[in-house]
Amino acid sequence: MRAFSKRAVKEFYRRLAATRPIPQTELEFINPFTLLVAVVLSAQATDTGVNKATPALFALADTPKKMLALGEERLVELIRTIGLFRTKARNLMALSRILVEQHDGEVPRDRAALEALPGVGRKTANVVLNVAFGEPTIAVDTHIFRVANRTGLAPGKTPLAVELALEACTPVEYKRYAHHWLILHGRYVCKARKPDCPDCVIADLCRYAAKTGPAELIAAQALTEAIPSPAKSARLRANRQAPRSRVSSPRGRSSGRV
Repeated sequence: MRAFSKRAVKEFYRRLAATRPIPQTELEFINPFTLLVAVVLSAQATDTGVNKATPALFALADTPKKMLALGEERLVELIRTIGLFRTKARNLMALSRILVEQHDGEVPRDRAALEALPGVGRKTANVVLNVAFGEPTIAVDTHIFRVANRTGLAPGKTPLAVELALEACTPVEYKRYAHHWLILHGRYVCKARKPDCPDCVIADLCRYAAKTGPAELIAAQALTEAIPSPAKSARLRANRQAPRSRVSSPRGRSSGRV
């Protein structure tokens, strides 16, 4: 697979940035601790599923001390709808105890300290460092791993290899939000089963050989300088799917769309 040039990488991120100038995590949280809890809960679960459970949880326990006071059994009841809830409950109680005893109840702004917490690996630490503290870290999940390999932006056989490749190639001005742009692109456009190539803003840069959709639409997208708004994109998708009919206009001319 042909490697991206520095110019192509910059253009890749410029286009993703244009679609979402200031992207945000889709996990709901209140403070660094609740963010940490939400990310731990999101392992092998969807953000949507986590967001359904956490409002009630965070209303009762938005600090490590309150989490310990809540108790493991009550925590289990509140997160029962999330996969691996018992293991996650044990980890959350254990990490809350460590935060109280070793970090004065605060989430540390340090990778090693975060990874020492039960249930927290490199990906979770990267998310917390990026979202809570603004560090330019890139947390490689399944979406980012797929996008990096499929597009050829930063291929690698392991999440760590992809992370290091992304850190090496991503321009400094885009590192702060690179994680979010890549994950959202993978979640909503460069999907696992059938990527939406005709509606992809980086289709002409992408090295993926088996692009989906009519070739003329992909070519047209490549020639478009302006990034379409979400509303325009929705209309384009609707127009591609809707049958065409002809009706008379008020001036007696026929219109190609309804």
